[in-house]
Amino acid sequence: MVETVSSIRPNTSDATAQVLVIACGALAREITAICKVNRLDHVTLTCLPANLHNRPEKIAPAVQRAIEKAGDTFDQILIGYGDCGTGGDLDRVLAQTGAERIGGPHCYAFFTGLEEFEETGSDDFTSFYLTDFLVRQFDSIVIKSLGLDRHPELRDSYFGHYEKVIYLAQTNDPKLDEAAQKAADRLGLAFERRMTGYGDLIPFLKNG
Repeated sequence: MVETVSSIRPNTSDATAQVLVIACGALAREITAICKVNRLDHVTLTCLPANLHNRPEKIAPAVQRAIEKAGDTFDQILIGYGDCGTGGDLDRVLAQTGAERIGGPHCYAFFTGLEEFEETGSDDFTSFYLTDFLVRQFDSIVIKSLGLDRHPELRDSYFGHYEKVIYLAQTNDPKLDEAAQKAADRLGLAFERRMTGYGDLIPFLKNG
């Protein structure tokens, strides 16, 4: 059985094609907001655990199991993952199933917009990215998972080659802005905020 962190099934109409979105748990809030604002009532969202990113080799098998579990229930299946470190394994799974993922290597790219991300990639090569989700979960996902709470001396080993934190903001939230700045300070890095909104995630969900 595929473990989910959220599963949302809105009221649907028989006249509307039913769409399943299988996504990273880090995108649950954003996808839910997009569906609500755009009245995408034909969309069902199932999220896999966000901590799969710590073991990217497990993402493709988990997505495959979720697709198999869905069976023939839906007319279309969309995947809310970039490649996310799977080394092409996710695309190979999707090629066998007919499901389609959002374009790009990771959420930083599709939040920014693939074209813009490619244009700024060389300038931002020494930057550490945060999203709304990562700002909220900074202590658990970054500090604790890397052991920096117990061994702060490891900071230079992990972040010695970074120059700044770039916060890709999906929403205008002063509390998140403040938390992102504090995260950069904690890592001893410069800070930059970029308002991206939901980027390519909106057309991906609306157009299928």
